[in-house]
Amino acid sequence: MIKKTINFLLGRRPTDIDSLITKSLDFPRYTPHQFVFRGLKISTEDFISVAYQIKEFFGDKRMDFYSERPDPIIIDCGANVGISILRFKSLFPKAKISAFEPDKNIFKCLEANLKANNVTDVNLIQKAVWTNNDGVDFGSEGADGGSIFFSENINKVPTIRLKDFLSSFDQIDFLKIDIEGAETDVLIDCKEELKKVKYLFVEYHSFVDRPQNLDKLLNVLKENLFRYYIHSIGHIHEQPFMKQEKGIMDIQLDIHAIRQ
Repeated sequence: MIKKTINFLLGRRPTDIDSLITKSLDFPRYTPHQFVFRGLKISTEDFISVAYQIKEFFGDKRMDFYSERPDPIIIDCGANVGISILRFKSLFPKAKISAFEPDKNIFKCLEANLKANNVTDVNLIQKAVWTNNDGVDFGSEGADGGSIFFSENINKVPTIRLKDFLSSFDQIDFLKIDIEGAETDVLIDCKEELKKVKYLFVEYHSFVDRPQNLDKLLNVLKENLFRYYIHSIGHIHEQPFMKQEKGIMDIQLDIHAIRQ
């Protein structure tokens, strides 16, 4: 009702994405669900998180990028159920994509979504990107926020050292890193390979019980001649000097970087 009132006052009719998010808000969390969006058949373990992914990729289009060639190389670290891949493939049908997702249940949805939408030429890898190949304890939440720093639903998952994987490419058009807190360690480890990357997206997470290291991450980008743009997402502390609301994270940022 509130959303309808706001839309009426602003003179804007709800979009299909508005309607999708409204439906997802009324759906129980962490429950398998299937739906259709603009002809795309989507399976998910958590409706609301995927609805917001659709808004990010298909509504806001903040991951769209320019490529002079029809088959850009895209590496997607933290592919979740594949909304990012479906968007990239709609832009560049011949894109060469490698996608990593460690959560076994989410990975099943990723496979199902690509198959259901006739996307067959993506290199899917059920591993977490990390700083070594030794495996790591991974906590699954059943949505899009599984992390090596979670303390519940822990399972050891196989890992791949991202530095080694990047070394096999001469150039990389787009590198997406959304790995729920592991991003700074991984980027520091593979900083020598970032000179091959044109566009880089990284989601930065600051967990309240761990040191903040945003400065280290940004320094890696600076050393590799990236110019970056930052969006604050997640919860915003309105009066940080007076009161910091409780939560798992105190900062969450989207960083879009372009190598000059």
